[in-house]
Amino acid sequence: MDILSTLDTGHGIWNPVVWLLAAGIAAVIAYLIWAYGESGYKRGTEQTKPFLSGNAEPEKGDVHVRGSHLYWGFTEALKGYFDRIVPLHTGVLNDYTLWFLGTTALILVMVGLI
Repeated sequence: MDILSTLDTGHGIWNPVVWLLAAGIAAVIAYLIWAYGESGYKRGTEQTKPFLSGNAEPEKGDVHVRGSHLYWGFTEALKGYFDRIVPLHTGVLNDYTLWFLGTTALILVMVGLI
């Protein structure tokens, strides 16, 4: 098999050498942009703080909008559902995997019976 040959897939072409060259050229261009960038950055100074038009940065608790406030109408309308489903969310990945596998098995059994 010739490594320089082009594979015609019907939806485009694939030539690994061309793609490797393109990736290399893109990496060189990215490096040149980075190398000619501003070198006066200093960690741990005022430069690392976000700029908010000269105003002091507020505390997170003062500006954070919690999901319970954002989705209040939605959760209030479905309160009966959420009261039953929230205790099932333990935060343990094994529990979620078990729910996924159980639901998948149930769907496969239902599809097999129909």
